Amino acid sequence: MLSLPLIHSFLLFLSPFSAFAVSIPFSVRTEATRHHLTRQSSNNSVLPVGNTQNAFYYSNISLGGRQISVMLDTGSSDLWVTGSVPGAQDTGTSLTLSYAVGNAAGDVYTAPFQLGGYTVQNQAFVLVAETSSFSTNINAEGYDGLIGFGPNSGSSIYKKLSGDTGNSAINQIFQQNSSSDNYITLMLSREGDPASQITGQFTISSIVPGFENITNQPQLPIEKVYQLTDQDQHWQILTDKDIGIIGPDGQPIQYSSIVPKAPSGQSVAVLDSGFTLPQVPRSVSDAIYGRVQGAEWSTSSQAWLVPCGQLINLTFNFGGISYPVHPLDVSSSDFGVSFSNGNPACLGTFQPISSAFSLLGEYDMILGMAFLRNTYTLINFGNLVQGGSSSSNPYIQLLSLTDETAAVNDFIQVRLNGQNLINSSQYALLPASQEQHSPETAAEQKAQYEEEVLSRWPYILAGCLVVVLLLVAYCVWRCCCRRKRLAKKKAAKQQTSSNTGPGPYAQLPDSGSTATLVMQPMRKSTLDFKEEYSGDVFARH
Repeated sequence: MLSLPLIHSFLLFLSPFSAFAVSIPFSVRTEATRHHLTRQSSNNSVLPVGNTQNAFYYSNISLGGRQISVMLDTGSSDLWVTGSVPGAQDTGTSLTLSYAVGNAAGDVYTAPFQLGGYTVQNQAFVLVAETSSFSTNINAEGYDGLIGFGPNSGSSIYKKLSGDTGNSAINQIFQQNSSSDNYITLMLSREGDPASQITGQFTISSIVPGFENITNQPQLPIEKVYQLTDQDQHWQILTDKDIGIIGPDGQPIQYSSIVPKAPSGQSVAVLDSGFTLPQVPRSVSDAIYGRVQGAEWSTSSQAWLVPCGQLINLTFNFGGISYPVHPLDVSSSDFGVSFSNGNPACLGTFQPISSAFSLLGEYDMILGMAFLRNTYTLINFGNLVQGGSSSSNPYIQLLSLTDETAAVNDFIQVRLNGQNLINSSQYALLPASQEQHSPETAAEQKAQYEEEVLSRWPYILAGCLVVVLLLVAYCVWRCCCRRKRLAKKKAAKQQTSSNTGPGPYAQLPDSGSTATLVMQPMRKSTLDFKEEYSGDVFARH
């Protein structure tokens, strides 16, 4: 049973602009602690992946000769461990990785590193000496560190150290083995599903035997983020146009992407094995759970609660292929949550995205473990390998692992004790007009407003530059026009001066006379006239 002190994902803020990286969202109570996994394949590049109640997935690495269980995270790029590492060399650099549940802080060391048959002589990592700040006991939950498999540009250690010393572990492996293909694959198991035959496995540059068909799946291009924020580059892909998400009623869930460069009708999804619960737009989460009879929004959990017997259909479409989500993954009985009346409930696993919301508008949703359990995932790093020889673009391939008919039968056996009640009236969806909507917080509204501005900064900058250029051009044009007018006036004046000669109003030649004209004053009135002529000129005769 999982406790629920933190329903939101364990977020790592690498910079003021980074969106998220790693997520260790829940405190897990386990009956027994395990530290090492037994290899299940003779292929050295195939590693078994452990599962802690569908909340954490881990595997083994060797660091300084010590075997360490680490959480596998495709959403970050750093390596950190707790405890001691024999023979580790201190680089003299310290680093603090701030998480929602505490800080992973320590010095940056280097030591010989091994993973899946690959060796790196001097791998940089953070040695976390103190974990008391964590609100969860990571050792009790089955791991003693974390290894990130995101792009190298997102590594804090890489930014801290000079040269190639700080490159991520997977980047070092690909850089040293240039003849191998730069890809990893990941398959996650599902606990609580007795019929499932899927076992957790992780590979480097090889395919899990029996799943070779993954190489025939569509190559989904990685959506690149803006160059100035490439530290936020994640494994993100586009959903299919207009039918990216098919909801419980079999109809597409409509959503307008916040990513400025996303094509119309498509959304950008990040694939992140570090997120226990997928993070989707609030309107999408509401469309998934809001029409379920008896559904209730939990303010404390910030998630939907639904009856455990409610089968909810959900499918994602990428590259023209449908990827149905197992109904045991759409809602979970692992968290011990209850309705407001005290009756047991199941948690809606596709949460409204809030704390992981992208202020730069780089993605719309984060598809974590509850989605990734339904696919065999291949991530080809391509030219994102720092110092690598590949010039090809990175891409993702997904092979569906969920058979819809078998999944329904699994759900009936697990949640309904073998009784097929999924078509009964109590589990019928409400009309669309009666869909419930979860409340949006003031913080979310503020974040959305900020995103509208920040995510469009290239366009705003371009617009400002255009305005400045137009103003400059206008000023130059006005100056040119003024100069032309002045030039024309000057030319006209010079032309007039050159053509001027004696005319009808020219000054008379000087006659040499000294006589002058004396102006006589005008008479002031008729009285003066009368006096002068001694008569009344107006008198009648």
